[in-house]
Amino acid sequence: MPIKIPDTLPAFETLVQEGVRVMTETMAIRQDIRPLQIGLLNLMPNKIKTEVQMARLVGASPLQVELSLIRIGGHKAKNTSEDHLLAFYQTWEEVKQRKFDGFIITGAPIELLPYEDVTYWAEMREILEWTETNVHSTMNVCWGAMAAIYHFHGVPKYELKEKAFGVYRHRNLKPSSIYLNGFSDNFEVPVSRWTEVRRADIEKSESLEILMESSEMGVCLVHEKKGRRLYMFNHVEYDSTSLSDEYFRDVNAGVPIKMPHNYFPHNDPALAPQNRWRSHAHLLFGNWINEIYQTTPYDVEEIGADL
Repeated sequence: MPIKIPDTLPAFETLVQEGVRVMTETMAIRQDIRPLQIGLLNLMPNKIKTEVQMARLVGASPLQVELSLIRIGGHKAKNTSEDHLLAFYQTWEEVKQRKFDGFIITGAPIELLPYEDVTYWAEMREILEWTETNVHSTMNVCWGAMAAIYHFHGVPKYELKEKAFGVYRHRNLKPSSIYLNGFSDNFEVPVSRWTEVRRADIEKSESLEILMESSEMGVCLVHEKKGRRLYMFNHVEYDSTSLSDEYFRDVNAGVPIKMPHNYFPHNDPALAPQNRWRSHAHLLFGNWINEIYQTTPYDVEEIGADL
């Protein structure tokens, strides 16, 4: 089944060109099924790019999915027009009475700030608490994952001496996990962050299970056994050119930055990078969507009723 998004959303044409099946609201009404309700809390400055990345993965499912775009109400996006936000986004205040089968919280370029210094931290904490009663399963990504695991478990983040930047080998620690169904024993994942969480802190909580890890970059994916929360600290959703875009942005701005590890062919920035993580990104999101479908109540309003 295709993903349901507004047919005027800029991501629509991009997804169609990539072969992702999308549908208009008129087409969706004809199907006598309940689409999965997935919310995307987009904290990134360039919201359109993140919309495409996440919709691409969610839309690859054989299930009908309705994607709702959500933003922090009191925060102004730097690289997305107000017209785009007004046309396609709702604030969390506008949707907080709703229930969602799945909810994605993205990263944000504020890793080096203490959580309490983030201007929207109070609202972020409210949203995280709200997910416990109004969301069946949550996928937290990069800073969103660090913020969530800190909020729920007190796991701190640590500043790195230099940016973790590149494509790194990771190990499949739990091949029997429903979320790693079909995964290789080892695989590559893009990494782009200034901070990290550490295994020793995560292991203090019996409810947390580490699913993916890198010898060089540490913990990548954590599963909360009872809360149906996933914490993805890296960027499986990245486009082929996402790391090069970040690299050349900093180079052109005169910001000191190392070439991304294991990314450009022959370490030559003039050569186009190859995507070596796409299949595992689709596997992870497909497994997540499938698990939501298998376990969420048929009546979306019953989500959280067993708490």
